[in-house]
Amino acid sequence: MTTLTLLAALALDALLGEPRRWHPLVGFGNYSLAIENRLYQSSRWYGVLALTFAVLPFVLLTFFAQQFIPSALLTVVLLYLAIGHKSLALHANPIATALAAGDIDQARHRLSYIVSRDTDAIDPEGISKATIESVLENGCDAIFGAIFWAVIAGAPGVVLYRLVNTLDAMWGYKNVRYLQFGWAAARLDDVLNFIPARLTAFSYALVGNFKNALHCWHAQGNDWKSPNAGPVMAAGAGSMNVLLGGSAQYHGKPQARPTLGMGNSAKAIDISRALQLVRRALVVWVFVFAVVKIPLTL
Repeated sequence: MTTLTLLAALALDALLGEPRRWHPLVGFGNYSLAIENRLYQSSRWYGVLALTFAVLPFVLLTFFAQQFIPSALLTVVLLYLAIGHKSLALHANPIATALAAGDIDQARHRLSYIVSRDTDAIDPEGISKATIESVLENGCDAIFGAIFWAVIAGAPGVVLYRLVNTLDAMWGYKNVRYLQFGWAAARLDDVLNFIPARLTAFSYALVGNFKNALHCWHAQGNDWKSPNAGPVMAAGAGSMNVLLGGSAQYHGKPQARPTLGMGNSAKAIDISRALQLVRRALVVWVFVFAVVKIPLTL
C-alpha cells in the first residue's frame, strides 16, 4: 500500500471521523444479529457457519468490486471506514475531562460506552486504567491491524479484518451463550491480529520507554486472557511507565487480572498520554511506509 493511500485514509478519518448515520459496521452488526437469531446453536460448527455467512459475501463483493473500481481508491475508502483514530480521542478525552473536573459520575457514564466491565462503582484510578487499556488495545484493533491487512491483502483484507474484529466483539465472550458459538470468530480474530498486535507493541516501545516496554511485554503480556491484547497493553503500559490491569468487575462478578506495566498509578492525565503514544506510533508507521514504499498487494 502506498504512503499516499494511507495518508488519504487518515486524512478522511481526521476530517470526517466515523459516519454518524448509516455506518457500514452498524449495518453489519444488525445483519450479523439476524444471522445469529437464525442460526444460533451452542455449537462450534454453527458458529463457523454463521461466521462464514456473515463475512464471506462482503469479502467476495469487495474482491469483485476491484474489477470496476480502482483498487487504491477502494482501499482508501474502506480503510477510512475501518480506522478509528479520531474516535479514540472523541471517546477518551471526555472521560479525562470529567475526571479532571471531579465529575466521577460523568466519567463512569462515558466509560460505559467503550468497555464491557461494570462502571457503576469504579473509582477514578480504575476509570483511568480502563480508558487507557481501551485506547492502547484499540490502537491495534482500530488502526494498526486494519493498516496491516490493507498491506497484506488490499481492500478485501481490510474488510475481512474489520468484520471479523466486529464479530469477535459481538460473539467472542466466554460465557454460556457464546463459548461454543463464538469460538470461530474469536479464534479467527486471534489469528488475524497475531502479527499486528506484536507490531503495535513494538511500535509503542519505540516511541516511549523502550526498555520498560519490552520487559513488560515479555514478562506480563502472555499472562493476559487475550493472546494479542496482553502484549499490546503490557508494552504500552511499560512505555508510559504506568500501572494497568488488576482486578475488575464484569457482570456483577469480580475478575482477577494480572498487573500490566510498571511505575505510577494511572491518572486522568495519562489518558492523554496514551492517545499521544498511539499518535506517535502512527507517525512511525507512516514514516516506514514512506521509506520502504510498500506496494499494494491486490
